Amino acid sequence: MMKTQQLLLDKGLAVKNVQENSLFSSDKAQLVLAFGQRTLLDELRPYNQIKKLYPNALIVLCSSSGQISNQVAIEEEIVVTAIQFEKTKLKSVVYDVLDGDAIYELGKKVQAELAAPDLKAIMILSEGTHVNGSELIHELGQQTQWKIPFFGGLAGDEYRFEKTVVGCNADATPGKIVAIGFYGDAIEFGFASEGGWADFGPEREVTASENNVLFKIGERYALDLYKEYLGKYANELPGSALYFPLSMKETPNSAPVVRTILSIDETQKSMTFAGNIPIGSHVRLMRGNMDRLIDAAADAATTIRQLLPNQPQIAFLVSCVGRRIVLAERVTEELEFIKNTFGKETVLFGFYSYGEISPNKQQLGCELYNQTMTIATMYEA
Repeated sequence: MMKTQQLLLDKGLAVKNVQENSLFSSDKAQLVLAFGQRTLLDELRPYNQIKKLYPNALIVLCSSSGQISNQVAIEEEIVVTAIQFEKTKLKSVVYDVLDGDAIYELGKKVQAELAAPDLKAIMILSEGTHVNGSELIHELGQQTQWKIPFFGGLAGDEYRFEKTVVGCNADATPGKIVAIGFYGDAIEFGFASEGGWADFGPEREVTASENNVLFKIGERYALDLYKEYLGKYANELPGSALYFPLSMKETPNSAPVVRTILSIDETQKSMTFAGNIPIGSHVRLMRGNMDRLIDAAADAATTIRQLLPNQPQIAFLVSCVGRRIVLAERVTEELEFIKNTFGKETVLFGFYSYGEISPNKQQLGCELYNQTMTIATMYEA
């Protein structure tokens, strides 16, 4: 049975204990996940302090657009969650997208160093500025033949969209992607992802795009059509785009996924998204209702709770920066609903991201999501 400890590190690297199981031993922790604002991680360089606390652990740091603690709060401090497994083994690989190698090199590395008969799932924490999330997901799925579930997310940078940082057994820096494999029959995972956004307007075909850059929908320039639907909110672009993502179906029979708009180009009248928008796919505009967004987070937790025989010991939450912006002061409500669904014994942690990674409902492997609440739970027998 796993044991956990959760700490907050403030700007002076002072430690506040938020949660701890009895019999937890810091020198026996195998995995430590630390989330914080990018500017805070840059300024404090907290790896050495965390290493002193957990000398034998695999330590991963990731910048965020809001860090989630078991206090059911969005914390200003760095949230550090340490996990002590009893039977589960871990392995990790690190990849740097700024080294110039294609993303398939990461897929080959994951296949060569993590693949094993007893591999149960892989956590991905990726930088969120340079990587194309759709290409990352596709490569990971191809290399594992879509037989292994992946979960995690793309690092955030508050609302700045300037740079994101990730580190593995080192302070967080730009360009890093970390993959962590979980091994053994003792570990049980649960996954769910829900959005709660509502479609509006007709479904239209994408006629011109390149990877994650959308140029034309039907006969119209994408940005012109988008502005027409946004009305008064068009004057607030690109920031207002987080309130109006796109729903995309790659094929007529595909499950729809949400795509967040990262930037616009007035000259080309194009929009750049956090994931690919292929030619021939069909898209619709979406808009958010606070109550529906919060209900969707609760639905994700309920889905896991109903499917799993055991109450999760930990719940790793990755939600989108766009949801945090839309929900504003009500943002903690989605965390409260999840906590109430799982119960007090389940320890919550996670972050607000630039993209969420989770298995989809049709297959293992994973899907890149935007504007969703994704939940990965763990239970160790």
